[in-house]
Amino acid sequence: MKDYIIATASTCDLDHQWLSDHDIPFISYTFEVDGEIYVDNCDEETTHIIYQKMREGKMPNTSQITAYAYYEFFKDLLKEGKPVIFVDMDKAISNSYNNSLTGKEMVLEKIPDAELYILDTRCITTGLGFLVKHMARLRDEGKTCQEVIEWANENALKIAHRFVVDDLQWLRKGGRLSNASAIVGTLLAIKPLIYIPDDGTLVAYEKVHGKKKAVHELLESAAKEIDADQPCEIVLSHADCPEDGEKWKAMVQERFPKADVTLQELGPTIGCHIGPGFLSIVYFAEKRQA
Repeated sequence: MKDYIIATASTCDLDHQWLSDHDIPFISYTFEVDGEIYVDNCDEETTHIIYQKMREGKMPNTSQITAYAYYEFFKDLLKEGKPVIFVDMDKAISNSYNNSLTGKEMVLEKIPDAELYILDTRCITTGLGFLVKHMARLRDEGKTCQEVIEWANENALKIAHRFVVDDLQWLRKGGRLSNASAIVGTLLAIKPLIYIPDDGTLVAYEKVHGKKKAVHELLESAAKEIDADQPCEIVLSHADCPEDGEKWKAMVQERFPKADVTLQELGPTIGCHIGPGFLSIVYFAEKRQA
């Protein structure tokens, strides 16, 4: 019987069934599109709805998780009387992290002896899911709560995230890129390659003309950090472009034949800001670098 709980948020982009099978409760983000509210329930059907709406030109809006929602979530988990480790996407991407800390303070006012640990992961989407899977594996191997926390704090910044964005318009509409940059980039078919440094922000480290070349450069960037002669784990994701995703997986598997390569779809919460056509690669590295 597990003597502590690992919990996360829907932004881990892990499948609902996997989370259930591995006893990982999660709190859901919500988003609005075309006047309707949706819950990010880590379900494939919900993910496809958001991408279909975006392809129709609709602009979704995401919402932070409130401090009170975190309070209710944490309070329910702590009813079991076990320590809780909670991991969500990093604070540089969303203020939800700060809201979770406020939610914790609210819980401690009611349950002063509660053991609730909130980690600043500086990971998002597939990278967060990568972290959660490793934490769950350590838990199932018999590691203590404190050992898992220590491992996560020591290794979260070794999780490298690299992305290529297909259409800059979604970043512009979401307020994450200037109009001029987005318009010029779209007209010139510029594809930014993005990575996440230690502070958890999104940084464009290269801008490439054309999707095919961008994907090639994305692979070359990862190849500087992955030893093709050693076994490793690599997680890929795509945003509503499964054929591109399978081609991307084949490229990565060919370049790193000893790697365990998995492919999943980007969930709707982050997908709202990135748009269809996105591809990513996540893996362990000695340190994060451009």
